[in-house]
Amino acid sequence: MTNDDTSESPATNTSESGDSTSGIPHAGTASTDEAVAAVKAVSSQIYDFIGVPGTASRPGPGVKACSGKDPDKYFQVYHPWNFKPKSGADNDVAMKNLKEKLGTGDWVIKSSYRDNSANKNVNIVADNDSKKMSVWIVGYSKRDTPSIGIEVTSGCYRVPEGKTIEHS
Repeated sequence: MTNDDTSESPATNTSESGDSTSGIPHAGTASTDEAVAAVKAVSSQIYDFIGVPGTASRPGPGVKACSGKDPDKYFQVYHPWNFKPKSGADNDVAMKNLKEKLGTGDWVIKSSYRDNSANKNVNIVADNDSKKMSVWIVGYSKRDTPSIGIEVTSGCYRVPEGKTIEHS
């Protein structure tokens, strides 16, 4: 996550089937391109959930090793980005929309809280078990320029036999 008071994304704390030490769910077998495309699709869904006009930052997804796993065979994809509404007043509307949408379909809100920052920013952590994805959202409504920080994180993928992980 960007510009917050914590050092670790809650998305790294979900449970993995068969491996209680890493806490990351197994997402299946995929090439890095396939996994990146899946994370981008979830980021697009989150963008649609926002429901107010604005602009998203352009950094692309990254690839990292899965904690406690062979880094030549297992990887995770993360996609941090920010959303800036056209109107600062829309930031709270966007956060309300996100909270409503992330409580429907395959999405389950795992936690919603105010952080320890001076602004007591609203944080939402939600998981999509069917897609093996997690999202951490922080509403920076009290800043001079209100925005929303978003980080989508995949479960742990295994690269197909004979393929290599392409780190970004």
